Amino acid sequence: MRLSSRGTPSASLLVRRAHVVDPRAGLDGLRDVLVREGRIAELAPPGALESADVTEAVDGEGLHVFPAFVDPHVHLRTPGREDEEDLESGTRAAAAGGFCCVLAMPNTEPVTDNAPVLRALQQRAGVEAVVPVGFLAAITKGEAGTELTEMVELAAEGAAGFSDDGRSVASARLLRQALQYQRVAGGVLALHEEDPSLSGDGVMHEGAVAALLGLTGIPAISESTMIERDAQIARYEGGRMHVLHVSAAESVAVVERAKADGVELTCEVTPHHLALTEEAVRSLDARFKMNPPLRAEGDRRALVDGLRSGVIDCIATDHAPHAREEKEVPFEQAPMGVTGLETAFAALYTDLVLPGVLELPLLVERLTAGGGPYGLAPPEIVPGAQANFCLIDLDAAWIVGEAGYESRSENSCFAGRELRGRVLMTVAAGGVAYRDRGFSIRLARDTLVAAPGGRR
Repeated sequence: MRLSSRGTPSASLLVRRAHVVDPRAGLDGLRDVLVREGRIAELAPPGALESADVTEAVDGEGLHVFPAFVDPHVHLRTPGREDEEDLESGTRAAAAGGFCCVLAMPNTEPVTDNAPVLRALQQRAGVEAVVPVGFLAAITKGEAGTELTEMVELAAEGAAGFSDDGRSVASARLLRQALQYQRVAGGVLALHEEDPSLSGDGVMHEGAVAALLGLTGIPAISESTMIERDAQIARYEGGRMHVLHVSAAESVAVVERAKADGVELTCEVTPHHLALTEEAVRSLDARFKMNPPLRAEGDRRALVDGLRSGVIDCIATDHAPHAREEKEVPFEQAPMGVTGLETAFAALYTDLVLPGVLELPLLVERLTAGGGPYGLAPPEIVPGAQANFCLIDLDAAWIVGEAGYESRSENSCFAGRELRGRVLMTVAAGGVAYRDRGFSIRLARDTLVAAPGGRR
């Protein structure tokens, strides 16, 4: 896989007296974190590194440091719809949400289904991207579901994986062929699981709320039956598959059985499916329209249980920007999709951790695990590792959208909500990729105090 970004200067940074939580490294306590030349140089008891000679020093008292998050499922709308998002704005939104790496889906205009388009994206990201970004290539040409792409060539060019996201691979025969080619090309097939003959023209979950509103529904079996089919094909071919945006209780059960049967299968869940249900659609606000749709409370609980148990491997935002005028139409006519990079942690911390539904370390572990299905090691806060971490004020309350967004688009399903947990700084690939505007003043003052010969 090839990750591309414009890069930032390697950090020389000290974060003092922060509460460091890194489940993989067994860290959960106060530490000083020293970064030199973009790498974690030392972790020490709080206050032990006061005299360290660094370019920047930050008072982390009352703040938390986590490994930076990895989002394996974003839509950066480049090429073709840069009015909705581009590589710079999308990765800037990622950094503002605490992410150090994202993987972009290929349903662009034109589709990322050939080596020249993929190379052009990688080159453009090398100039524009704020954090490292990898690009998936399509499974089928034009995502039309009729002819496979040149998967071996695309893998050689650094494709992160293969997906027709936004559409399922409806043909079982074609999916089988893709899994056969995958064994040669490497990588993983990331599958949008939906039976179009069951989904039809549905616009929300098929259930009580859809019936009340008189809207055509999308049944949960549209997803779960496709997962079952594809898992059986993957098992037969010895292939690897990653299930995108699992949304239904039936799907969690299918994934669990498939894993128990030895299928090489991973899956993800989005913040909105973990936090919201079909009840939100009563407002007919198109910011609650996405595919797969928000489902029933029982589905939401099953997703949370699956995340907790490990049946669901990671959290992915499915960040899907849309122009304002596209969403400000009747619900039935609006496109599917919501943004999510800037709110992922805060929404889940507010709705799941603070009420005691999930433990904070588990949330951090699942938010940092997104690269696993694609062969990327998770960020860790250990000496010698490249610096990839975020600094968060868990007590900070903020209104989503009140101060605008880093993204070009505003279609957040959490817009107007008060959330807890504010990302103040993100270090990605060894450099400072983001600082909250309010926090930069505090940072500047600390820098003056900590710098050798500096004055208050």
